[in-house]
Amino acid sequence: MTRPCAPLDADLTVDGTGLLCVTLLLRLRAQIDDAPPGTVVHVVATDPAAPLDLPAWCHMTGHTYLGPVPAGRPVYALRLTADARPTRPDAPWHPARPG
Repeated sequence: MTRPCAPLDADLTVDGTGLLCVTLLLRLRAQIDDAPPGTVVHVVATDPAAPLDLPAWCHMTGHTYLGPVPAGRPVYALRLTADARPTRPDAPWHPARPG
């Protein structure tokens, strides 16, 4: 079980309320596309798979998963990294194809 992270102010919030993780990751990838490294992102996610999918996506991409944020709704935090591995715009759960 993941412990809640210390409250961090979000630089960017992605609201995925009511979205399945596939759609949530599409929205997340689109919204962080131009965000600089170090950006703290709060992801609001009601899909029960989010506590597993978000850390897995961060592991795959190289972003830092910070964990759940104590809030009145399900919110998870991550920090964008400079050396993140790109993903496909149409399928952010797959690495981008070289070239």
